[in-house]
Amino acid sequence: MNDILPPKQKEPIIPPEEEKPAEPVDPTPLEMEPSEPVVLEKSRSKKRLFAVLIGVVGAVVLLFLGVLLWYNQQLQPVEPGSNQLVTVTIPAGSTGASLAETLKEKDVIRSATAFAWYVRLSGASGQLQAGPFKFSRGSSVPTIVETITSGKTETFSMTFYPGATLEEHRKVLLQAGFAEADVDQALAKDYDNPVFADKPASADLEGYIYGETYQFPTDATVEQVLERTFSQLESVVNENNLVTAYKKQGLTLYEGITLASIIQREVSSAADSAQVAQVFLLRLKQGMQLGSDVTYQYIADKTGVARDPGLDSPYNTRRYNGLPPGPIASPGESALLAVANPAKGDYLYFLSGDDDKTYFARTNAEHEANIEKHCQKKCLIL
Repeated sequence: MNDILPPKQKEPIIPPEEEKPAEPVDPTPLEMEPSEPVVLEKSRSKKRLFAVLIGVVGAVVLLFLGVLLWYNQQLQPVEPGSNQLVTVTIPAGSTGASLAETLKEKDVIRSATAFAWYVRLSGASGQLQAGPFKFSRGSSVPTIVETITSGKTETFSMTFYPGATLEEHRKVLLQAGFAEADVDQALAKDYDNPVFADKPASADLEGYIYGETYQFPTDATVEQVLERTFSQLESVVNENNLVTAYKKQGLTLYEGITLASIIQREVSSAADSAQVAQVFLLRLKQGMQLGSDVTYQYIADKTGVARDPGLDSPYNTRRYNGLPPGPIASPGESALLAVANPAKGDYLYFLSGDDDKTYFARTNAEHEANIEKHCQKKCLIL
């Protein structure tokens, strides 16, 4: 029997496995460690550098702003609002720096450095003018530089006010930049002017500095300033023939100026001045006390004692008859003319009410009624 062999089975054909792409080999930790710190360090370095740059720029900006603020402050007046004048003589050929030192020494500017910078930055270096100048301590650096470059202070102005006392006039002279010793010496000096013809030798210059605004050369002395005011008073006296007019009222020029000074301190309007002059002149004729509060107030302030209606002084016209020993202030033109030409009337009393109006009365009873009705506050003030 033939052995029949089973058919030979073919071996299954197994397709070859597809080649898979080689997986990337991860770098070993040993390969990563050297590169990571380098990258981080570079990043940190950049940040630090940026922070430093920001800090430097910020510091520069703050420094600039600080310097700018300081500079602007140093250009401001030494004493804002002050009218005090300081005399400064600028030599020919002065530079901004040398001028700055001079002004600083005179206490006219805050900073010599800031002033020198301003002169240079404003282009004023070649425009500085030599000569005597008067600068206000209330002026800013730009104003001072403008004054120097334009030569505006060839003259300067001074204002003496009507109704001001001699001490108040003295302060005006000091504010104008005159030395205290020079002012006091000038005020104690004797002057040759017709207005002093009947002034007692023992009397000071109270009442004679005529209130007005004047222009003076920058190099004017205190004596020249005072002489100008006396000349102005002389003009008013001559133009209005006051010597003759006062004589008709039974007064000398000195007495007329004295009475006018009291009127000046009592009232301000020309109409009231003339009527108050009528009251005082009538009281003098009748032998009555003037009863003016401003006279005892004047001497109390001058001697540094308390204001008291009972103050024992010949200046107290509540206690003593007649005129006080001398003027108590500088009378203005309306007060001077009021004594020469008093208003008509027979009033013997007057008062300034709480409404600042002047009320006149013929009798004491009428006067007391005016006090009750119009003077509840002001009449209580010493």
